[in-house]
Amino acid sequence: MTGATGYIASRLIPLLLEKGYRVRCLVRTPERLRARAWYPNVEVAAGDVTCPETLPAAMQGVRTAYYLIHSMSAGHGYDRLDLESARNFGQAAQAAGVEHIIYIGGLADPADPKLALHLKSRIESGAALAEAGIPVTEFRAGVIVGPGSVSFEMIRFIAEQFPLMVGPRWLNHCSQPIATPDILAYLVAALEIPECRGQVIELGCETARAYIEIMTEYAQIRGLKRIPLLLPFIPPALMAFFIDKLTPVAYSYALPLVEGLQNDSLVRERTALGLFPDIKPLDYAQAVRRALADTNPDKVERAWLDLDRDQARMLHEGMFIDYRRKHLPGGEAALPIPPRRLPFGIQFRRVERQTKTLLRLKAELFPWGECWLEWNTARRDRLEQTLFFLPNGLPGALFGYWGLGRLGARCFSAAAKARV
Repeated sequence: MTGATGYIASRLIPLLLEKGYRVRCLVRTPERLRARAWYPNVEVAAGDVTCPETLPAAMQGVRTAYYLIHSMSAGHGYDRLDLESARNFGQAAQAAGVEHIIYIGGLADPADPKLALHLKSRIESGAALAEAGIPVTEFRAGVIVGPGSVSFEMIRFIAEQFPLMVGPRWLNHCSQPIATPDILAYLVAALEIPECRGQVIELGCETARAYIEIMTEYAQIRGLKRIPLLLPFIPPALMAFFIDKLTPVAYSYALPLVEGLQNDSLVRERTALGLFPDIKPLDYAQAVRRALADTNPDKVERAWLDLDRDQARMLHEGMFIDYRRKHLPGGEAALPIPPRRLPFGIQFRRVERQTKTLLRLKAELFPWGECWLEWNTARRDRLEQTLFFLPNGLPGALFGYWGLGRLGARCFSAAAKARV
């Protein structure tokens, strides 16, 4: 499994473990996996697809390899890096006797003369993997709908924060989104259906929608009134700049993704229906409702723990996260008493989950969104606090940016003084 810290792989791994498969993760920094719940149940091999000498040992004994990585974070020249990495991986897999590679590429028409670089790169990477002669199952997908998906988080945060959704006219291009549970089902099924080997399989829901319709329909499902305004001559770099500042998506990712919105992302061949008849993809509206239901502290991938910092703030899987921890000498950690007086009139009284080492409370009557306060003392030498905030529209987003840190500091100060 490559890309084990990424969105799809981190959700695929527990599904494979549940089915009894042995999983080995190839990662550049193994320490980043230690906070994952499934970490004790996988093998971990240090390696980097850009360094072919690190791959042979990691791939010994592997029958099927998932290639779920890309190089967009590298910025300029990522397409060349993508090709080089895919070739390195395919050659190492062939030398190690790997029988099957499963890959997710981009959903687009390869013959489009104006094909965006990142979509072209995804398609060329699939071809590069196959150069070594190993059968490749190449799934091609457009917008993946689920909490944590880069494309979905762009849609979510734009629709949540902007009553007037201004964008370029090429948002009238169309896509067929796919729900995260569906793409995971295809990835698991590909292990068990030999007929899919060597196939390019396009994935998407039944109905195509313009990208601007994808955003407005999300807003409607959330009960938000949004007005789209499409204008000419908005450069992709400007749109990517605002996405970088106002969503969890960094500029290096946002720019190629925004450029990709200038192409249609449509299913031209319904190969998936014949190969995987038992998988019935959700419609976009159903996928959004499923993603919203999965946006909660029980389902979120706790990526901030990868940073191993005493304090971290981030936009992650649709939520604002404020994390703090305090090291305690002598293993004295104990769950605190919930504070009575907090900023903004917030009261945490509803207990959602409680064990000997964890207490999670939910705020009552909170108009700007849903807010959870969680304390964890699973490690006796530290007290950990996490605030999860799911904003509701622009007022909620403003509170997330400017109020959540203040609330987190006050809760943590009270917790440190009131442990029982």
